[in-house]
Amino acid sequence: MPRIPVGQWVSDLVDRLLLVAPWLFDGVSAAVEAVVDALTAALSAPPAWVWVVLLALAGLLVRGWGLAVGTAVALGLVLSLDLWEETVQTLSLVLVAAAAAIAVGIPLGVLAARHRGVSLVLRPVLDFMQTTPVFVYLIPAVFFFGVGVVPGVVATAVFALAPAVRLTELGIRHVDREVVEAAHAFGARPGQVLRGVQLPMALPSIMTGVNQVIMLSLSMVVVAGLSGAAGLGAVVVRAVTQLDVATGVEGGLAVVLLAILLDRFTGALAARRPARRRLPGPAAVPGGGRRGRAPG
Repeated sequence: MPRIPVGQWVSDLVDRLLLVAPWLFDGVSAAVEAVVDALTAALSAPPAWVWVVLLALAGLLVRGWGLAVGTAVALGLVLSLDLWEETVQTLSLVLVAAAAAIAVGIPLGVLAARHRGVSLVLRPVLDFMQTTPVFVYLIPAVFFFGVGVVPGVVATAVFALAPAVRLTELGIRHVDREVVEAAHAFGARPGQVLRGVQLPMALPSIMTGVNQVIMLSLSMVVVAGLSGAAGLGAVVVRAVTQLDVATGVEGGLAVVLLAILLDRFTGALAARRPARRRLPGPAAVPGGGRRGRAPG
């Protein structure tokens, strides 16, 4: 059987894109780097103890004393390991990548839930994205954006995109059909039904998708470190290359603590019930007001 040069085709495509639109990749690289640097600077500006107190108070508000104490202990341990700066850099990378994945994934999930054809097209693409080894994403990202934080952010966002699409589509498809039909019967337009019924009722599933996006983004931290991104990934990569067990354990522990905190906060936000929007009542529907009793 003749060999099919799939890899060569992809390589040729990458080279052609670099020749045709270098300005596009330069613009994306500059924008992503500026956002990550600005977020890192904003998170690094206050003293570390201010963030410990604020996040502990936030944990108290969203879940209770357990999360507040756990947050203070986890962040205090990160401070004691002298990894606060690297943790802030990693958090900035994860937040930017997760925000990009969520901004693309949730609208795609809504579109797939409302149009079966879109769902059929997206399903094999998402399967391919979820089963592709994580290091494979880094190769074209480095080719397009060079070495540094940008290929790490791009590869992380692409790798973490699938759960946002799948769980948004799943949540909207599982909204009670009778509730949707009742909203239509009261005269609500499709956009109003989506905003007032489907999205609020699908919010637990959507927030689960957000949680999974963040967890997958954190799992790419070490891979991003291989591309030259700063943060805890760089600490772990340096420890591996130097066979430094102590540094590797400390960097890995900081990643685990950050992952646990983000998981608990997003889980607590997902458990909070959103306020229901008011839909148009019978009086808002033309001819839908209450009819008076016929004169006897």
